[in-house]
Amino acid sequence: MSLLSAQSVIRALDKTKYEVIPIGITKEGRWLTRGDPMKALTGGAVTMADLIGTEPVVEPESAAPLARAERRELIPGVHADGIPQVDVIFPVLHGPFGEDGTIQGLLELADIPYVGAGVLASAVGMDKVAMKDIFRAHGLPVARYIVVFRREWERDPEGVMERVEREIGFPCFVKPACLGSSVGVSKVKRREELPAALAEAARYGRKMLVERAIPSPREIEVSVLGNEDPIASVPGEVIPAGEFYDYAAKYLDDRTQLVIPAPLEEELAERVRALAIAAFRAIDACGMARVDFLLSRETGELVVNEINTIPGFTAVSMYPRLWEASGLPYPALLDRLIELALERYADRRRDAISYEGLTWLSALHDRRAREEDDGGPSTR
Repeated sequence: MSLLSAQSVIRALDKTKYEVIPIGITKEGRWLTRGDPMKALTGGAVTMADLIGTEPVVEPESAAPLARAERRELIPGVHADGIPQVDVIFPVLHGPFGEDGTIQGLLELADIPYVGAGVLASAVGMDKVAMKDIFRAHGLPVARYIVVFRREWERDPEGVMERVEREIGFPCFVKPACLGSSVGVSKVKRREELPAALAEAARYGRKMLVERAIPSPREIEVSVLGNEDPIASVPGEVIPAGEFYDYAAKYLDDRTQLVIPAPLEEELAERVRALAIAAFRAIDACGMARVDFLLSRETGELVVNEINTIPGFTAVSMYPRLWEASGLPYPALLDRLIELALERYADRRRDAISYEGLTWLSALHDRRAREEDDGGPSTR
């Protein structure tokens, strides 16, 4: 999914404005900073020449390690010999180690502007338990839920099952707390189905979320864009091919439908948009996010299901399609996200920070200030 999103972003970027420098990461964690990362990651099925019409502007070497000899050369683009410096990073990394604040923290240390949410919002957006705790603290409607730890489940399975039955009931959903794309998610209709669901979720992490199933739910999604003054798109509706929007319905079954705009009464549509912005602000997000809701056909109950800080970004993904329907075409959306990244970076540089013991970071800060005084490099 990350590769498909990256391909779409690269194709849509205006090459008269931006010089695209691809950086790939293999499944083994090796950073591809030279040669043609897209070709390497797709086995040659897609090349950078296919995406931008020319060969990549980096040295023809298949791979280079992330950690270099000196700490000031921590990531590509920062005093890394032979690798062009970059002005802004556009992370298109879905799931753990890309969407959970880890890459964002690395880019903060490297003093490089980047698109999307910062460390805190990224981490909270990935951890469904922390996310729902914060939503609830801000008065946002969420389904009833509890957290179950893997060690707790292994030590006292009967006690866990009794607590789920007592506090949540059936049907319910069991999910890994820190994963995306509905991986490891199970709908549990009866008590006897619970052990298998918990065992499956426990494969993916030490913390699991168990939440009440909303009766006969509609899946409503809203795209949010901005920093201090976020705006919301028109709502869209996902009609999954299966019983719920699981991994197969998202990526494998072409019977899943996206309806844009969602058929909602105007008052309800405005409420959903307002809640999306409130959820965005609750986790201190910036740049972009997609907020997902569940709306019961039976009771009319509306809950915030989750927020996704790096949503799917192919041309047919819900996030850009919602903005297209709201009057912001895909290329213009990319321009705006880059503008927001640079705006947030400039705002962060106003902070008073002690650099004692961090002379390498202070030097980076000073270098960027000098570049800006000299007119700055072209956007890459």
